[in-house]
Amino acid sequence: MASPNIGPSIPDTASKTSSERRLEYDWDYHDINHTFPLRTFRPDPEYDDENHSVPPAALRVGTTTAAERARRNVNAKLANPLAGISHAMLEEMGARYARKHQVGDQEDIRAFSKGAVLAQDPSKYQTVAGLTEEEQLVLHTEEHHRWHQPPLLYIVIVVCSTCAAVQGMDETVVNGGQLFYKYQYGIGGDDPRSTWLTGLLNAAPYLCCAFLGCWLTVPFNSLFGRRGTIFLTCLFSALACFWQAFANTWWHMFIARFFLGFGIGPKSATVPIFAAETTPPRIRGALVMQWQVWTAAGIMLGYASDLCLYKVQDQAGVIGLNWRLMMASAMLPALVVVACVFMCPESPRWYMSKGRHFKAYQSMCKLRYNKIQAARDIYYMHTLLEAENDIKHGRNKFVEIITRRRNRNAMIASELLMFLQQVRRDLPRLNFCGVNIISYYSSQIFLDGGFSPISALSASLGFGLINWIFAIPAIYTIDTFGRRNLLLTTYPFLSLFLFFTGFSFSIPADTKHSTRTACIALGIYLYGIVYSPGQGPVPFTYSAEAYPLYVRAYGMSLATATTWFFNALLSITWPSMQAAFTPQGAFSWYAGWNVVGFFLILTLLPETKGKTLEELDQVFSVPTKVHARYGLRQLRYFVMRYVLRRDAGLGPLYAHEDTRDIDRGFDHDDEKGM
Repeated sequence: MASPNIGPSIPDTASKTSSERRLEYDWDYHDINHTFPLRTFRPDPEYDDENHSVPPAALRVGTTTAAERARRNVNAKLANPLAGISHAMLEEMGARYARKHQVGDQEDIRAFSKGAVLAQDPSKYQTVAGLTEEEQLVLHTEEHHRWHQPPLLYIVIVVCSTCAAVQGMDETVVNGGQLFYKYQYGIGGDDPRSTWLTGLLNAAPYLCCAFLGCWLTVPFNSLFGRRGTIFLTCLFSALACFWQAFANTWWHMFIARFFLGFGIGPKSATVPIFAAETTPPRIRGALVMQWQVWTAAGIMLGYASDLCLYKVQDQAGVIGLNWRLMMASAMLPALVVVACVFMCPESPRWYMSKGRHFKAYQSMCKLRYNKIQAARDIYYMHTLLEAENDIKHGRNKFVEIITRRRNRNAMIASELLMFLQQVRRDLPRLNFCGVNIISYYSSQIFLDGGFSPISALSASLGFGLINWIFAIPAIYTIDTFGRRNLLLTTYPFLSLFLFFTGFSFSIPADTKHSTRTACIALGIYLYGIVYSPGQGPVPFTYSAEAYPLYVRAYGMSLATATTWFFNALLSITWPSMQAAFTPQGAFSWYAGWNVVGFFLILTLLPETKGKTLEELDQVFSVPTKVHARYGLRQLRYFVMRYVLRRDAGLGPLYAHEDTRDIDRGFDHDDEKGM
């Protein structure tokens, strides 16, 4: 076999197996501070439809332009800018950084000297010379007991979780309130005006999010910081909830709820960023899932609030006191965040983006047990920011997303999930698979099914409880079972349970009332059980990792705006759709979208679990038509193997796949790759 080094001649790849036929790396030096060696792609590979890898002819040096080589180097540059540097040089670089930015005294300079070495590979702390016994013990505890963290970090986690609960309550208190206020506003009938205005009131915050709120995230964060943005958005949410309690006309309620969008939009984008920038990498992924879990908890609290306040009697001069208190109750967790958010340190990364390095170090010291940990994380953060700044110049990121096939395929997959599921940052909620119908209109659905008002609210609370409890397993399953497998497994059941719920309305109410109500509740609850561990957590997690690092912020902005837009669209159209289609037709409409969604995911959505940056580049460089054909072959293989019990072959899609693991389901991936 020819030497793996890439030279002017064509390497002998004919003797390689498909699993060996990969891109080969060479080492080059691309400068940030004229010191950092970075692994780069030397060839300019074009995808080969036949063997799903890089053809030999593509491995000639000189086949790429400088711009192409720069693009391929971007992810490597952001993956680890410190790779390959000697410990002695890293110590000097860390000390030089501390002196340049006047970060502390001699003890702090020493911390940065050792921290720079640790930043290269934190897991190899035992190879770093000169660490004290206390520092080694702290690093050992961090490595083996990931949840052993300083109390102040847990305050950050509690504040972020409460923000998620604010989000959930904002979305569901309207569920009970609309049972009353729409009649007070004269829009409680089945005529088109009433149904469209009811939907418009529900959609008002999400219209604001899609067209205004989400796009204020960047300026708010730039001007006020992470804590300031969270403070302002929770204050907006609290004021808007209080304002809603005093609305006496539908247009007044619309204005109040539209204003609520200024609290929901920037907060949904900022809180996960704040959590990610303050927490250690070993617990960062679990905290992303905490947003989903505690948003589900907020949804449940919104239903509980509706139920608790249902029987509140009107007072003299106050009509509809119960629904007014329901709408105002969502301000309580928002006020808790407003009172507590400044107990948390500001994001160190935000301080560094403003050039305030000493403040960043002080903030990080409050979030870590030892200065050596703080110095390590600050220095690594500094190198990543330098790398990001180095690649920002001269490129339009939105154009890059559309014109580069690797980025475009990631956008197609991300936007597909956001179309099918409405994203709540951070983290998402289903749109066209039907969960927003239940979250916003479950009480009305149960009323239409023959429930009394108090029973309808109780049944909605049951759905909220299920939604919360079954979201918890997703913390484990999303990284073990895989994103694509979770979706492919849950979509058929989501469709089945929506059909079941819809056609349960066909059971005669006068003769089999108990059967009808039981079937409607059962269908909705089964739907929640399947949705929460699958459809709930996947879209945001997938979107956050699908894009290359240098365009990730832009991709996520697009994803967030998309999900709020479709959320608003659904909220507006559901009442009119239910009136025109009947409940059976309306539920069947969204059940049908789940069937369509299954095949779209099968053909257009690659698996991303456990992939390195280089592997994701290959995964999303596969042409869409090739992945679609392979997805259909996977379906045929699954039917032949597990339904008909016949032998069937399924070759690898990517060159790094191992065909020995072919029997694991839709995606036969091991722990390291697909």
